[in-house]
Amino acid sequence: MSTERIPVGLVGVTGYTGMELARILARHPSFDLVAATSRAEAGRKLADVYPFLLGMDIGAVEISQPDPDQIAAKCSLVFLAVPHGAAMDMAADLLARDVKVVDLSADFRLRDTDSYAQWYGLEHRHAALVREAVYGLPELYADAIARTRLVANPGCYPTSVILGLLPLLRNGLVETDTIVADSKSGATGAGRKAAVGTLFCEVADSFRAYNLGRHRHTPEIEQELSRLAGIPLAVSFNPHLLPINRGILSTLYARFIDETPTVEALYDIYAETYAKHEFVRVLPPGRLPETRWVRGTMYCDIGLVCDPRTNRAVVVSAIDNLCRGASGQAVACANLMSGLPLAEGLSMPPLMP
Repeated sequence: MSTERIPVGLVGVTGYTGMELARILARHPSFDLVAATSRAEAGRKLADVYPFLLGMDIGAVEISQPDPDQIAAKCSLVFLAVPHGAAMDMAADLLARDVKVVDLSADFRLRDTDSYAQWYGLEHRHAALVREAVYGLPELYADAIARTRLVANPGCYPTSVILGLLPLLRNGLVETDTIVADSKSGATGAGRKAAVGTLFCEVADSFRAYNLGRHRHTPEIEQELSRLAGIPLAVSFNPHLLPINRGILSTLYARFIDETPTVEALYDIYAETYAKHEFVRVLPPGRLPETRWVRGTMYCDIGLVCDPRTNRAVVVSAIDNLCRGASGQAVACANLMSGLPLAEGLSMPPLMP
């Protein structure tokens, strides 16, 4: 493997996922951010937009307009942190110029383009690339990620839900028509654009549900859980907004097919499933995760409860929505695509307190 740093680009640097990518890439030992784009901030240095990068080499990178030719001339891999609809065209342009792409939007996550059109209100313009894209969850698709040139980075909610339910479905332990995902996210999950619903006074000291029965992550969750179960399934996915900056906590419910196992037996199944996956931490029986234990990290913490009264598994899954749920996971996929260890540049302890 070459010791030279790999030149990478970031299209869409001014959102929260772009901000988090800049934070991670600032200290990545093998990736060199050489191109960052934003239509609104072109001509400025990264440190002008993000003062937390002052004094770092990455802070001197000049932001440019998103021109595929210019990006391809500098970069071998590019992260797309732009809205759905815009990402598909930029991905196609970069792939045509032999640049690998990790797309953080939803444009390539759904394998069914009709489903994409239904949930996102937009006809997909690059169906052939949808068939080529690999869903970027390393615990499921690491080998395919390493071989592809296009990764569809998972959504934040789906990451927490899929990892939480994977051992139950892979081992056929639960009924597939009883699954409920009750998920809560910090306000950064809504993006950085100004909106009344995410103003401080609207979020602080409150807690609310939103988009019940119609959240766009629903088909993504069902797509991947159906693949795990081997049959089509539907999930009751219910998102909520927490008065915190970052973090997701999902409480997942499913009824056991047979009689309720002990929590120790279920723990053993989860621990074995994730034994070789360093960024999933299965907590010992009696302990449940908190968002602060994973803040700013790639960890997914999972806690388990077996309820014999209702014969249900209750699984609690916690991730950082910006790192594990977006930018950190994108870097993990880029590592694999570049022949690097999965965890390179990502072994960060939580930000405590």
